[in-house]
Amino acid sequence: MGWGSESRPVEWHEPPTPDGAGALRRAFGRNLTAYGFLCAALICFALFSWYPMVREVVLSFQQNNFVDPGVWVGFDNFRTVIADPAFRSAWLNTAAFSGLALVIGYAVPFVLAVVLNELKHAKAYLRFVVYLPVMLPPAVAVLLFKWFYDPGAGLFNQALDVVHIPPLSWLDSTSTALISLVIVSTWMNLGTGTLIYLAALQSIPGDLYESAELDGAGLFRRVWHVTIPQTKLILLVMLLLQIVATMQVFIEPYLLTGGGPENATVTVAYLMYQYAFNFGDFGGGSALGLMLMIVLLVFSTVYLRVSREEDAR
Repeated sequence: MGWGSESRPVEWHEPPTPDGAGALRRAFGRNLTAYGFLCAALICFALFSWYPMVREVVLSFQQNNFVDPGVWVGFDNFRTVIADPAFRSAWLNTAAFSGLALVIGYAVPFVLAVVLNELKHAKAYLRFVVYLPVMLPPAVAVLLFKWFYDPGAGLFNQALDVVHIPPLSWLDSTSTALISLVIVSTWMNLGTGTLIYLAALQSIPGDLYESAELDGAGLFRRVWHVTIPQTKLILLVMLLLQIVATMQVFIEPYLLTGGGPENATVTVAYLMYQYAFNFGDFGGGSALGLMLMIVLLVFSTVYLRVSREEDAR
């Protein structure tokens, strides 16, 4: 050191130690909102999804009218509903409705989406027109078709009269009642399926279509060799959702036919409603609901396994 310099003590600073508890509190504070939304979602699922399913399983083994205490009866509710003459008709009608809905309601939205995708003008307007039925409350849409099906002044019979075809008893004949319900269901859900397919079509690279056109492929060949392979996943998912939804059809037979004529439109869901609210037998209705849930669960499991194996190939 030189003259005049002052010696200063060297200060020693210990390295900071990480505060684990403080870091954890800060991380929890940052994620508090996310945890709140997660807890709210879990509570909603527990109250409105999981609890009703557990309650249904319990009720299916009880004799319960929600007035007197439930009495455990084992499998008596299942024996009662299986012995009901309407049980077989309900399952056959539900299967027939699902099959017809797949032929009509599954194919029509896809074809309509392909047509809309090929158009050059008025796409936004046509999308709105196609989606318009979805905006109507289901009860309003069904009652609108009830007027269309009216045997006297109904719109459909008036159209048949123009082309000199005798009027039909749309909802009063066993041969036309079920297909009439399928038409209503297809019209009500047409917009959702069409827009989903249209979104999938617009995600397909345009180079694939250009290459197909250069090879001389027409519209049908482009759809078969380009559109369907590229939208295979969406088609499979929509097929599963379509079957699950149509197997639970209720509002159409409830408002249009009341299960008639001659049980031609009684479905499993409608028979569940009858047992629970017309007969006051909530145990029988729950037994039917449990059987339907098991059938859909088995079908969904098999379907997903088969589709996963196809994707792995």
